Amino acid sequence: MTTVVLADDEALLRKAMAALLPLEGEITVLAEAPDGDAAVAATLEHRPDVLVIDLEMPGTDGLGAVAEIRRTRPEQVILMLTRHARPGVLRKALRLGVQGFVSKSAEPAHIAEVIAVLHEGRRWIDPDVSALAVIDDCPLTDRELDVLRVTGEGYSVADIAARLHLAPGTVRNYLSNAMQKTQTQTRHEAARYAREHDWL
Repeated sequence: MTTVVLADDEALLRKAMAALLPLEGEITVLAEAPDGDAAVAATLEHRPDVLVIDLEMPGTDGLGAVAEIRRTRPEQVILMLTRHARPGVLRKALRLGVQGFVSKSAEPAHIAEVIAVLHEGRRWIDPDVSALAVIDDCPLTDRELDVLRVTGEGYSVADIAARLHLAPGTVRNYLSNAMQKTQTQTRHEAARYAREHDWL
């Protein structure tokens, strides 16, 4: 029996997976989490064989939650669900040790199959996820995306620098590069442009 924690802010999808995954394989769902912070708490409390986590959630997103979990539980097996597989996100997740990627539109039977593969110590990246990542045309670097993501939350340059552990001048350089690449006039316009193109 494989134990699982499910983390997804879409309650309907999360509840459906919790009900259907045990029917598709030898899976026991130990806990559900509606956001990144709850995912961290549930994973550290229940220590599941596999954490199934959505990439995009309010508050602490999937990558942030994974980074936090890795600090305490580096051996945790993680399957990430995603709608948008940008190359930067894929690289960052792999650096964090995420073992599997599956599209959120996948059938529960397929997700159950991937959970079993990961529990056996192997990796899995769905072909459609890897294809999306390869053809993505985002011109921004990971760090430029990081500063735009925090900009979009309304923080000042000084706040962004503090949150990302960067010098304010470095943040300004990243923002300037991002504005140039997106052909926008302000950092907020650049952040909005990036969101509209599903880069954030």
